[in-house]
Amino acid sequence: MKRKNRRQVLSEYSTLPTSRDMVGEAKQCEDTPQTCSDSYRLAFDDPDFLLKDEQRSVRLMLEWQKPEQILLDNNIKATWVVFGSARILEHQHLIDQKSSLENQIKQNPNDENLQNKLKAAESLLDKQHFYNECVRLTSLLAKTKQTGIEATVITGGGPGIMEAANRGAHQAGKDSIGLNIVLPREQQPNRFISPEYCFQFHYFAIRKMHFLVRAKALFAFPGGFGTLDEIMETLTLIQTGRIKRFPIFLFGRQFWNKIINFEALADEGMISYSDLELFHYVESSEEAIEIIKAFYHNS
Repeated sequence: MKRKNRRQVLSEYSTLPTSRDMVGEAKQCEDTPQTCSDSYRLAFDDPDFLLKDEQRSVRLMLEWQKPEQILLDNNIKATWVVFGSARILEHQHLIDQKSSLENQIKQNPNDENLQNKLKAAESLLDKQHFYNECVRLTSLLAKTKQTGIEATVITGGGPGIMEAANRGAHQAGKDSIGLNIVLPREQQPNRFISPEYCFQFHYFAIRKMHFLVRAKALFAFPGGFGTLDEIMETLTLIQTGRIKRFPIFLFGRQFWNKIINFEALADEGMISYSDLELFHYVESSEEAIEIIKAFYHNS
């Protein structure tokens, strides 16, 4: 028999009317100047009130509670966190980008901006194998027998490496989570996220908490400011003992050594040499999985 979730249990045994019932009853009142006033609306059914600056703390709480309740109701207790660039796309997309820029440069050979974009496109094409490796990684992680851990893939919900991670889980027949966020440029959820676990956030801080609260490991592929931000914050939280330690993987040693000189931080006394043991450079999914198995077998 299928186990009832918390919401079903509460609705079955609670003697209190639901908030939905209350809203319905409130709208049955006769229209008068008093009942039509905004002040008469139930507070939790008043968007104008909830969106006021003074209710920011309430919105922060709700943004934490909504995904938390959905994930708990569905018994999701552990996650595999995957970060990486939204710009590392499928091979054909990157080929098309490069070809388009080359054609534009033929028409505008002295355009420095186009030259810079072409250089970036060529660099991204060189990193396309990370997209494929990420699909392999999450396909393997979706199989509990690989690690002995039942966990769900979670990403930022966008394109690139995020799409690859959700795609790998989808191809393995498993659900995955996407934590999208409202940005000045629209961020469309990728099509491989399980619809019931596709969330949207306004607050970066709450979104970060959801990434880490159930994390069993973090996998970081090459990325930009967002990826760097998440890695550094996670390392800081583990270093300072604010969260329990779990394995952190940086895919592509050559990239990461070029971008961040962690050893120099230790040489300069800014971090301890032991802090360099908080993460692992890896090139393949199999390397990461072996480290995960050793970590949890020995812990």
